[in-house]
Amino acid sequence: MLMSSGNNEAKLAYGPNGFRVMRPGQHVYCAVTGDAIPLEELRYWSVDHQEPYASAEAATQRLADGN
Repeated sequence: MLMSSGNNEAKLAYGPNGFRVMRPGQHVYCAVTGDAIPLEELRYWSVDHQEPYASAEAATQRLADGN
């Protein structure tokens, strides 16, 4: 029997040159937009905030907010 991967969120540790999978999953959620980001498409994150972003614009918005 196959398990559904409907809400298969990964937990990651973000480093300066990549990320480490702490809990396997298919995606993470953007800290700004809330959009699901497939791990193979994840390109933007903050090491300091330990959070992922869906796009360069979302990352810039988060960093401009200063939170």
